[in-house]
Order: sequence, then C-alpha cells, then structure tokens
Amino acid sequence: MSSLAEPIVDVGHEMHALIAELFPICRSITGDGLRETLRLLQRHVPLEIVEVASGSRVLDWTVPKEWNIRDAWIANSKGERVVDFRDSNLHVVSYSVPVRAAMSLAELRPRLHTIPEHPDWIPYRTSYYAESWGFCLSQRALDALPDDTYEVCIDSSLAPGYLTYGEYVLDGTTDDEVLVSCHCCHPSLANDNLSGIAVAVELARQLKTRADELRYTYRFLFIPGTIGSITWLARNREAASRIRHGLVLSCLGDAGLLTYKRSRRGDALVDRAAQHVLERLFASDRVRDFVPYGYDERQYCSPGFNLAVGCLTRTPNSEYPEYHTSADDLELVRAESLAESLAACERILEVLEHDAVYLNLSPCGEPQLGRRGLYPSGGGHSSLPNYDMALLWVLSFSDGSHSLLDIAERAELEFGVVRRAAADLAEHQLLRLASA
Repeated sequence: MSSLAEPIVDVGHEMHALIAELFPICRSITGDGLRETLRLLQRHVPLEIVEVASGSRVLDWTVPKEWNIRDAWIANSKGERVVDFRDSNLHVVSYSVPVRAAMSLAELRPRLHTIPEHPDWIPYRTSYYAESWGFCLSQRALDALPDDTYEVCIDSSLAPGYLTYGEYVLDGTTDDEVLVSCHCCHPSLANDNLSGIAVAVELARQLKTRADELRYTYRFLFIPGTIGSITWLARNREAASRIRHGLVLSCLGDAGLLTYKRSRRGDALVDRAAQHVLERLFASDRVRDFVPYGYDERQYCSPGFNLAVGCLTRTPNSEYPEYHTSADDLELVRAESLAESLAACERILEVLEHDAVYLNLSPCGEPQLGRRGLYPSGGGHSSLPNYDMALLWVLSFSDGSHSLLDIAERAELEFGVVRRAAADLAEHQLLRLASA
C-alpha cells in the first residue's frame, strides 16, 4: 500500500461503514431500492434526485418500466423455503416478472442459475430488457434439491414508473466541469457498486471543504448503469459540452493494484494525470487503453460526445473471481484500499486543478536562488523530496510551451513537488502564468 493511504485510513473505515449500511438494499436500474440508496446518500452529499418517466425517449433508448420486488421464494412440497429472497437479494434475477406456479424440478432447472466452479457462491444475474424470470443459488444448494413439486413465487411488479438518479454540482471559479460518475444499480455487491459510491461521496465531501479554492466546477452523478448515463446525456447536452475531464469510479475496495482505463481520446489531460499519479505515487503500471466495454465511460466517450472521461478501478470488472457473485461482500472490501483509492482520486484532481504553463521571468542564466531563501539551504520547501531539483526543472522549462505536468513527466518528479516549486518561484517574482 502507498503511504499516502495511511493518514486517511480512518476515512477508509468511514467509507466501509457507509458500504455496510447500503449493502442490504435491493437495488436495480429503477425502483424503490435505488431511491432508498440515493436518499441515504443525501445525508452525506446534497444530492438532487431526478426522476424520468418510463417510456421517455433517451437517445436511441427508452426508459424502461419500473421494477420493484417485495418477496420471492422456492418452496418444497413440505412448504419449506429452499431458496429465499429474504436470505439474499441475489437469489432473484433482477427485473424478474411476477410468477406464482407449481413446477417439477425438471421444469424449474432452466430458470436456475449457479456457478459450478464456485459451488458455495450465488451468481448475480439480470433480465433488464427482456421480460423473463429466474432464480440464482449456489451449486451446492441446487445439487441438494430432490425431485419434488416446488412452489415458485416472485412477488414483484413491472409497471410504468420512473428511472431515478442523483446529481450534485459543486461550483468552482469557472464553468468548465470535471465529471465524477458511479453506478448505483446493483443489489448486495460491495466492490462492484458500493465502493465506487463510497469513494465518490467522500471525494465530494472533501472537495466541498475547499470549494472556494476550486478552479473547476465538479458534477457528481449517481446513476443506474448504462441507461442512467444515456438518460443524463440525452437530457443535459449543454452541461455535457462543459465537461473537460471526468472519472468513472468502480471496484475501488479490493486488494488489487489501482488500474486506470484511458478515455477514448487516449491522450487527454485526465489520462496523463492518472498515469502520472498511479506510476509516481502508487507504484502501479496498470494503465490500459480504451475499449468500448465496461462501465459508463463508454457512453460519455461515445463519438457524438467524445468526452475526456476515463475509468478508475482497482481490479477491473470481470477480472476478480468474486465479481457479480455473493462473494463480492463486505469482507472483500478493505478500508485501506478505499482510503488509497480516495487519495488517488484527490491526486488526479490536483493535477487537473493546478496544471498550468509558466514563463521564466529571469531566463538568461540561472537566477540566484540562495539569496531568495529557496536553494540549497533549508529555506522554502526544501524538505520535500527532490524539491531543489524541481526548482531547476521548472525554471529550465517554463518557456511558455511546457506545462507543469510536462515538466513533471520529463523530470520524473511527482507533480505536487513541481507545483510547489512553481508556486514558490512565482511568489519570488521569478515566474508568471503564461496566460497572465
């Protein structure tokens, strides 16, 4: 783990506590579980909750009917529940239509989903856009079912209603925006769903404490996957045009290394910032090119919008065995990993906020830094690692054509140290912003 996580490990435990509170709720892409989740988040972030009616046309899609579930079970001929929604909300295929029937085991089997290679885990399955139904259970539970007549009940509703999402906008000094987006449509899955939510909530809270210092306006979206981002984009084309950088957050609580997936552009500032932060501060080289599969970055990056939005995870979706199973639980998610993920987000945003191009105001020869208390004695911020070298690199490349991130990358120095050196040089009238 990076040492950066240690000072904020208590925040990691707070994020884990939020995940534990949200974990039991049965969420889907619409419905009361999603609303309950967003209402709980309003205690931490002043979300605006938006409802969009079923049947609304959103780009090439249509907002689906609203799904809610009250109970579900499979009972044997003795009336004993052998599969019970009350034990795990993963037991029912999400968006299952109402069912009440008596069936033989042979008739029921095609509706039962398991993971044979992990016989004690329950899979997570959905049927969002095709009216169907089914149950999920462990392979061990399925193997234990005798031939019998089973009562099958799914007490659900699928009817006109609303798609719900949450939005929080934190104003900066400019109208240019940074988007932070996470999906909130999965039931009891801790890493793929709730870890991204928890980190986004805490990131919003941290930014709010220094709102008067922010250059960018920050827009946080808590949305159902795919249909949520499509709905937001369809309804907010003007706001989308103001997005300059963005991050999709998910799978941020497991023990894997931090991983960044570039935007479709591939060379956007957020892509460079994320690579710099992961490599310099978190010893991770897991930076991947964009592919049109994954989370909502593929909607934000679609050619008609082409936003500079990347995706930050630890172990990416589908690449850890617990993904979309009951094993993606509270034990999989670690407070230390959440804290480190939050720190990575903050460092990426630091680059976005403070990258700038400067001009050296004493470019003929090296200015005398010692008499200004900057170098090489103990003045200034010389206790920072490589601070003295950062002063020299900034002076050498502040020619109006190199940004601070350019300099940090070329010098193989951490951006925060280069930024501090530039600020000190500017304070001593040795630099000015190129645009000033």
